[in-house]
Amino acid sequence: MKILMISSTFPYPPTKGGTQVRTFNLLKYLSQRHPITVVTQRTPDVTDEEVEGLRQCVDRLQVFPRPQPDGATGGAIGKVGRFGKFLLQGTPPGVLSAYSRALQSWIDEAVGDGTCEAITCEHSVNEIYVRPEWKQRFKTVVNVHSSVYGTCKQQLETGTAEKPLRDRINLPLLYRYERQYCSKFDRIVATTPEDSVQLQEFNPDARIEVIPNGVDFGEFPCRTADPGGHHLTFIGAMDNIANIDAARFLTLEVLPEIQRRYPDSSLSLVGARPVPEVSELADRPGVNVTGRVPSMAEYLHQATVCVIPMRTGFGIKNKTLEAMAAGVPVVASDRGLEGLAVDGEGVPLRALRANRVDEYVAAITRLFEDAELRGQLAENGRSLVETEYTWERAGRRYEQILIG
Repeated sequence: MKILMISSTFPYPPTKGGTQVRTFNLLKYLSQRHPITVVTQRTPDVTDEEVEGLRQCVDRLQVFPRPQPDGATGGAIGKVGRFGKFLLQGTPPGVLSAYSRALQSWIDEAVGDGTCEAITCEHSVNEIYVRPEWKQRFKTVVNVHSSVYGTCKQQLETGTAEKPLRDRINLPLLYRYERQYCSKFDRIVATTPEDSVQLQEFNPDARIEVIPNGVDFGEFPCRTADPGGHHLTFIGAMDNIANIDAARFLTLEVLPEIQRRYPDSSLSLVGARPVPEVSELADRPGVNVTGRVPSMAEYLHQATVCVIPMRTGFGIKNKTLEAMAAGVPVVASDRGLEGLAVDGEGVPLRALRANRVDEYVAAITRLFEDAELRGQLAENGRSLVETEYTWERAGRRYEQILIG
């Protein structure tokens, strides 16, 4: 089957963030069995070597520059214009700002000349390029990654919204938007049952499949020894709003309480592109902000505990799966553990759950003091990922949706 994959986020290398990781690993699996055409956008930080690296993975690669705001579309006037279109047409400003007419024309021609027998949109932001009538001609799939309405609603409820007034205005518009675009596709793919329920509300007749993320075990091998000590790690792209909030919460509210009990405690914030709100945390005692590193697994292997204090964000968290794959005991919030069976009746204990500062302190203290428990969580977590969360398993299910 000839498959056209649309990804406005450049999906290579598969270490830049959750969207890239999921898109790359799914296309990698599909390309072993089907001719894959990928059409994507390139930001200034994407190198020629990275373009060539992706080109080697697919049958055909078409790359467009990501639109940059100019005098007419940037600044306050551009924002007002995009918001006006949001009100009238139903498409969010964040989708319109990345929209490329050249990319749209190329996709229209590709559909016309028979380049594809199926189209996938890798992340809902790409839905704008798919015309409703194509659903009658061939398989169209949107791989949502996470509900934009659900994420916005959750950020408002948890007080983590970057711009609360804007988001309160946008919320009913996002509801309308997500309901509209979901109707354009044969199939909708979500990463967790929670997201599936949210999306089903928009379109009760929609055919929704849940395909969780996976882990590349070559990139995240299981560590061979527990380092002990009192070292915490949090991993993730440090320009992501949810990660910024989690890093600051962990550093400013949880870590000081841990250091009162264990003065030698330290914390590594590991991930690319730290914004100033994260970089400044390196001034705190015992805190290391690394920026981009060659191997995330190396830092995980050095950690006594990986803490994932997410307070917002839908979907399975790659960072949780990666820590478990690396054999590191995890303490995480409900959001950090979304979609994962880690505790409860009949379930082997695979992580410790915490949502409040006192719960994090209690869970981390418990693991600092109990090497046997650390080993139990490490073993059970790794086993869960090996059994349920491989990219081969995810790719096989994605293929079944496309050819079924």
